[in-house]
Amino acid sequence: MKKEKSNISRRNMLKSATLAGLGSTMIPFSGYSNPTRQKSGVVAEENSKPGSVEWQLQFTGFTTPPTMASYPLIRYLRSISIEGFASKTSVYPGETIDFKVSMDPPGRFVIDIYRMGWYGGTGGRHMARLGSFAGRTQDVPMMSVERLRECNWEAATTFTIPADWPSGVYLGKLSRDEKFGKQSYIIFVVKERRKSDILCQVSDLTWQAYNKWPERDSLYDDGGPSVWYTGPNVRVSFDRPYTKYCQLLDAPLSAGSGEFLLWEHPLVFWLEEQGYDVTYCSNLDLHFDPEVLNRSKAFISVGHDEYWSRKMFDEAIKARDNGLSFAFLSGNSISGEIQFYDSYLGTPGRVFAKTSNVLFGDEEKLMGLTSYGVGYGDWVVKNADHWVYEGTGLEEGDKIPAVIGWEFHGPPALNIPGLVVLAESELSQTDKLHSGIIYPGPKGNWVFNAGTCWWNEGLSQPPGHVPAGDGGMEEPPYQYAEDPYGRSAPAGHNPGGRTFGVNQHVQKITANILNRMIKDSPR
Repeated sequence: MKKEKSNISRRNMLKSATLAGLGSTMIPFSGYSNPTRQKSGVVAEENSKPGSVEWQLQFTGFTTPPTMASYPLIRYLRSISIEGFASKTSVYPGETIDFKVSMDPPGRFVIDIYRMGWYGGTGGRHMARLGSFAGRTQDVPMMSVERLRECNWEAATTFTIPADWPSGVYLGKLSRDEKFGKQSYIIFVVKERRKSDILCQVSDLTWQAYNKWPERDSLYDDGGPSVWYTGPNVRVSFDRPYTKYCQLLDAPLSAGSGEFLLWEHPLVFWLEEQGYDVTYCSNLDLHFDPEVLNRSKAFISVGHDEYWSRKMFDEAIKARDNGLSFAFLSGNSISGEIQFYDSYLGTPGRVFAKTSNVLFGDEEKLMGLTSYGVGYGDWVVKNADHWVYEGTGLEEGDKIPAVIGWEFHGPPALNIPGLVVLAESELSQTDKLHSGIIYPGPKGNWVFNAGTCWWNEGLSQPPGHVPAGDGGMEEPPYQYAEDPYGRSAPAGHNPGGRTFGVNQHVQKITANILNRMIKDSPR
């Protein structure tokens, strides 16, 4: 297939790369825009409204409370000055949601709610201020079955989602109502029942799997001689705050937002900048509200999308076979199978555990790639004449540097008709190859798999974004303070690399894929 002429000449790109000492590696070009897209509709109208950078946290603090002083593992991940969680991961307009907050010491606080998007480059729009409210110190619950901690906290307020709030990822910014008061987030998704071109799913099951609140109680930690316990018989709950993220980089300004601000906000920021007609959902909606899959033409899995239930997988397969396109702009995806449980209040899906078996080996039936491991490297172009690369100027063997990591996918499935390998590269920290692929669905739809958690780092860099990279957070001493067990991080879990930020080639490839998915949709 004949490629479109690039708006940057091949000769000039090679000249720039040579001057940079990179040979055929393509240096990152920023600022790609798609002038052919008509910015109209709900999302474009929403993003024409005034935004604000004040969605960002300004004052944070992380301490270990006296009640936990006996813990041998001291990680300083909790924002005990103010922390909280929402009673639901996603809601429709008109539905209610409880915000549950703890403060130590007690005091008064306010909640400022922001919708995350483009908004002229500010990254968010202020939607409401709630409060002030009286806050008290709420209990850290004892462990129950399979190390489960569920916070039976009183609600500060019950909020009804306004009918005119569009679908989106929403941050509730908690602020102590005092001079230089400490802050953290609550996060939730607003859904819509309307049709859209793109459905973007946040990876909140994976956020919760790695959430260590109050200090070490993720799906992995067992408090014994090993930091990372990876077996069954451990449950985690959404009825607790998110701690500060603690892998790969130190990101205190993301406290309470799970992993959204780290790997997912750059995609949301770029999608809405480009004017795509996008709605949003939680991971849990594929299990408990799978009708969301019937309203869109393309579905995006974003960032670190590791944990799925078997029903989620089955619903996704059914949707693909019915004409929904899938873009896996993610890594380590669909590799861990979970089972849901009811909460202490009887609410379905607020608790989950890893099952004794995993989806590994089945995920390629949907993704076209196996969910593989940890490594770092470049996207190395294969089949450069494919329409995915139109307008990029990239040729066989060219590289998009520093975009593969830290979790990746590969090798490709061998039994999917029409599957094309778009990238294949060696990585550091592993002897396995990364792959990127695309294959046609049964009804003119498509499945693309970038095979990397860091793909979205190449799309945009919103205000306050901390680029992914070698923060050393999982290298010894692993932020321990006098650990009598002498524990350290598992070898190889930090890939030893970093991203280079916004890249024109990543932007153009993503636009080509999403535009084609929308254009070819049978829906």
